[in-house]
Amino acid sequence: MGATSGAVWGRSEQQDFRSRVRGTLLGVAVGDALGGPADALSLEEIRTAYGPEGLLDLAFGHGRRGSVTHHTQLTLFSVDGLIRAQVRRDTGAWHPPTDLHRAYLRWAATQRDWGPDERRKDDGWLAREEWLYARREPTRALLVGFGDAAMGTPEQPKNPGELGPEAVARSAPFGLLVGWEPQLVAQLAVECAAQSHGHPIAYLSAGAYAVIVHALARGDSLDGAVQRALALLATRPGHEPVSDALQHALGTVRQGIPGPARVEELAGDGTADGLLAASVYCALVGEDVQHGLCLAVNQSGPSAAAGALTGGLLGAMHGDTALPPGWLAELEGRPTVLELADDFAMEMTQGPALHGPAGSSPGWLARYPRA
Repeated sequence: MGATSGAVWGRSEQQDFRSRVRGTLLGVAVGDALGGPADALSLEEIRTAYGPEGLLDLAFGHGRRGSVTHHTQLTLFSVDGLIRAQVRRDTGAWHPPTDLHRAYLRWAATQRDWGPDERRKDDGWLAREEWLYARREPTRALLVGFGDAAMGTPEQPKNPGELGPEAVARSAPFGLLVGWEPQLVAQLAVECAAQSHGHPIAYLSAGAYAVIVHALARGDSLDGAVQRALALLATRPGHEPVSDALQHALGTVRQGIPGPARVEELAGDGTADGLLAASVYCALVGEDVQHGLCLAVNQSGPSAAAGALTGGLLGAMHGDTALPPGWLAELEGRPTVLELADDFAMEMTQGPALHGPAGSSPGWLARYPRA
């Protein structure tokens, strides 16, 4: 796979990459939408509400079927921030965590404001999408993390005791930087996770998830992708809980027929490492995308995060055409997700033709301002 900076991509490579980008972002969104209505329910309550087999189809949430939560919202702003980082690189300013932080502050504005503010010329197009101005149960860690302009870092993180999976669930786009070395992908995911989730378990889980998506997007197997993540984790202080969780997920694959009990055991208390392990397990044992996603969300833990994480893995592995079409047809915001996915793929494969010393596309810079 070509690099992100000036490499020549063949047409088939570009098409494969675009399919994996679409698959990853749509997978996150459709898994999030599937799990959202079950997020606060125990397994018993899920079965009472949706039948003895549990939740097997999109259900009503926020007034419609297929609605997404803050996991999808923040994933989209991750993509926006990554594109903006590439565009700003022409100016000599190159610090992607800052660009991602600015993107997350734009998300935070959607949680406070009634709708887009046309006076903010530097917002770009994504922050003007009215459907994103809906508050979908963002956690306190997210609202505090992005509640002011101060940027958390691994050395001085926001919410240093926060163990939740929300930062992991917005980290799939980092794995789509297929021209980057895996250790750089991990480092960027870690730095951006620490902006809201400062416990090492949370930000190392985000780094591991990004590396797994990165390997999948480059055509590796899921088992091989997890081994890459484990190798990178081993060099980082405090990695043991995350590494142990991933090893536990691999071991659980060989323990018989998949079911909610195994998913719940892996997910544990719903912390970042547990949700990472559960999503890897569901992606490994799922007979197809639909089965893997249903397995992820039918448990007593955070179903939306489990669905989003599993969907990101399956989408990166198989591309967008493997996702359930009936679910995609009802997915909230699908046109926006697709537009952003295609913009990301175009930026990564053809960025020099869109902006650079030889000239820039005014339309592109209007969509992704350098400011």
